[in-house]
Amino acid sequence: MELRQLEYFVAVAEERNFTRAAERVHISQSGVSAQIRQLERELGAELFDRSARTATLTVAGKAALAPARAALAAAGAVGQAVGEVTGLIRGRLTVGMVVGCTITPLFDALAAFHRAHPGVEISLLEDNSDRMIEGVRTGTIDLALVGTATAAPDGLEALTVVSERLVAAVPADHPLTKQRRVTLRDLVTHPIVCMPPGTGLRTVFDRACAAQDLHPAITLQAGAADAIAGLAARGLGVAVLSDSMAAAYGDRLTARPIDDLETPALLALIWRSTHNPSVRELLVHSRRAFG
Repeated sequence: MELRQLEYFVAVAEERNFTRAAERVHISQSGVSAQIRQLERELGAELFDRSARTATLTVAGKAALAPARAALAAAGAVGQAVGEVTGLIRGRLTVGMVVGCTITPLFDALAAFHRAHPGVEISLLEDNSDRMIEGVRTGTIDLALVGTATAAPDGLEALTVVSERLVAAVPADHPLTKQRRVTLRDLVTHPIVCMPPGTGLRTVFDRACAAQDLHPAITLQAGAADAIAGLAARGLGVAVLSDSMAAAYGDRLTARPIDDLETPALLALIWRSTHNPSVRELLVHSRRAFG
């Protein structure tokens, strides 16, 4: 008994016609008939009643149909399992991360994945969040760490790893440090130093300003927190950063919460699906690394 004989048997049973079954499995009708005759000889029973124009299952055929389908499904599962292992041995994984990324758990996850699957080639690239989100959607990037204003970009799956409010960071002698509270309206009376469009942090800030019909003067933009902090520390503008970003520059800048900006900026791992075995494995290591 061969798998192809079971395949032809199931095709005829479902199509109820030898000609249509032959077209479905891409061989001649005589080939299908010969293989099913061989299967019937091996089983010692006829599987189809051929007395009418429609091929109908005999009692023996009805009994054989479910096991035949199960055997074909099992064979397919074997092929899939081997394919996944092969993919993990000789695959390629493209990972994206936000510019200036200092999120070390991502690096820990990549290192653990590499130790477990040294045959998978890892390609790591930096870009802004909007372009990486599009790259994941189109399949040019398998998984990415991005800044976002929403828990999961449309059509993608996500694992949020950081959720923080935005703050205004200024030198100790800046007028904002003397105010009891700081609002967006207070903030936009000063020049702003912020991340460029396409980043999650900037998206949160822009949306909050638009909701109040405010038009900030963003005079300087930089993709790295170090650059933003350095510019603000020299009095060139108010830095808009996440809480943990600003905390790293506490020796130079004073962080003030923005009272009416409650929407957090998120950092999230995003992916399109888990059909890729390498993506699934990296997600396992990422969840461990991020705790």
